[in-house]
Amino acid sequence: MANHKSAIKRIRSNNAKRLRNKYQHKTMRNAVKVLRNTIDKKEASDLLPKVASLIDKLAKRRVIHKNKAGNLKSSLTVLVNKL
Repeated sequence: MANHKSAIKRIRSNNAKRLRNKYQHKTMRNAVKVLRNTIDKKEASDLLPKVASLIDKLAKRRVIHKNKAGNLKSSLTVLVNKL
């Protein structure tokens, strides 16, 4: 266990950040799954900007890597255009 006040506080803040990142990452994965399972072109076209925005926000906050964000957005755009 940590002995310094600052180390104890750091443990608390790291735990809070970890839980928040985990929640946001899971939310993004669920949104991507919903978009991938959509078979209607119009509905998918409406969902794509929202999901892309969510992905960009997570990349900006470094929850996911920026290259992963780009790859995800690219593959989802290709998927929607194929519908």
